[in-house]
Amino acid sequence: MPPRHVVVAGGGLAGSEAAWQLAERGVPVELWEMRPARMTPAHTSGRLAELVCSNSLGSESCRSATGLLKAEARELKSMLLSAADQARVPAGQALAVDRERFAADVEERLAHQPLIRLVRDELVAVPDSGLVLLASGPLTSDSLASEIAALTGADNLSFFDAVAPIVVADTVDLAHAYWASRYGMGGDDYLNCPLDEAQYTALRAALLGGEQHPGHEFERGQLFEACLPAEELARRGVDTLRFGPLKPVGLPNPQTGGTPFAVVQLRREDRASRLLNLVGFQTNLTYGAQAAALRLVPALRRADFARYGKMHRNTFVRAPEVLLPTLEWRRRQGLFMAGQLTGVEGYTEAIATGLLAGINLAARAFGQEPISLPAETVLGSLCNYVSNSPSPDFQPMNANWGLLPPLPGKVRRRDRAAQHAARSLAALKCVADRLPGGVG
Repeated sequence: MPPRHVVVAGGGLAGSEAAWQLAERGVPVELWEMRPARMTPAHTSGRLAELVCSNSLGSESCRSATGLLKAEARELKSMLLSAADQARVPAGQALAVDRERFAADVEERLAHQPLIRLVRDELVAVPDSGLVLLASGPLTSDSLASEIAALTGADNLSFFDAVAPIVVADTVDLAHAYWASRYGMGGDDYLNCPLDEAQYTALRAALLGGEQHPGHEFERGQLFEACLPAEELARRGVDTLRFGPLKPVGLPNPQTGGTPFAVVQLRREDRASRLLNLVGFQTNLTYGAQAAALRLVPALRRADFARYGKMHRNTFVRAPEVLLPTLEWRRRQGLFMAGQLTGVEGYTEAIATGLLAGINLAARAFGQEPISLPAETVLGSLCNYVSNSPSPDFQPMNANWGLLPPLPGKVRRRDRAAQHAARSLAALKCVADRLPGGVG
């Protein structure tokens, strides 16, 4: 018989997925979430699995490591990816969702799972016995973060993450914008706001000269390179933005027949297409400076902003000193960690590590040994990275091909993704047939 319950700290992506995996395997769960009684600087609701920075979970294509990670998580029956499919909004080859529908669906599924008891309160101390999952996310409360730091014997690390603005769709001037996906892949899922060289130069100057929010330490802290604020990209060079989030390649303007100098892309934020998210335009400028800069984009001159961008601090631990590839703590059997606290970065990565932690906690509940996934899988390689990285300067990591072992023999570059995918899913099928944790 399993123990009375497993304590899961955090009702975000990792904690929600782990709680579901446990309950589906017959293990009772006590799921703690402090919101809405105690909010974070980035969340706007008390919903479980609320998406904060973006509404996109990244590429669906197995030609990307993130896409293959989704395929692996689906093979392992991820509940959150099922909910994401139900809340999908058009986004080309990416899996983007209506945030409110997604969070509401996840919360409803968890509420109707009889083995999950939701505790709407802050968990201020790590239970000193029993089966526990710490999945409190990058915005862990000060009390719990102090507890985790004391347990690990090392200071928590942190970096700063940015959120992009959202505009009201019907306030965008369509005379200066056009719907298209890059290279025509995925349909007309993005609203593109073209810029000529003078307009791009003016926008970059406004970002460089814009006032930033006071009170943040991120100028002295560590920025996450995969999610840099637009003003930081602007500082790094004249063309850094134009070769990054404002890249015009593959987006010819049907109004002129030519390729713009730069393009600001907007992606649907909700299923009704009432809101649009500025793709890759995270920022820490004051709200006034954001509005002044973005209204230099012709299509956005009269746009209404439903939400401005902002930055928030993220927390993670020195996972190589703390975790095994199973996501169990090295020094305490039955204590696991998942999500961004482990040093993985990204929505899909948080979901996938929550899934594996839930499976392995269920194994412990039934007296079985946790499993490590094969290194040939993206999830296995990611867990191996966070638990065994030799770097003295451990940094957060997204799923990427560089984490996987090399393919055997000489493989043409264009064939590598397909071969990685075939090898990964074959290895995962062998493991899936003997997953621990009871009846499944």
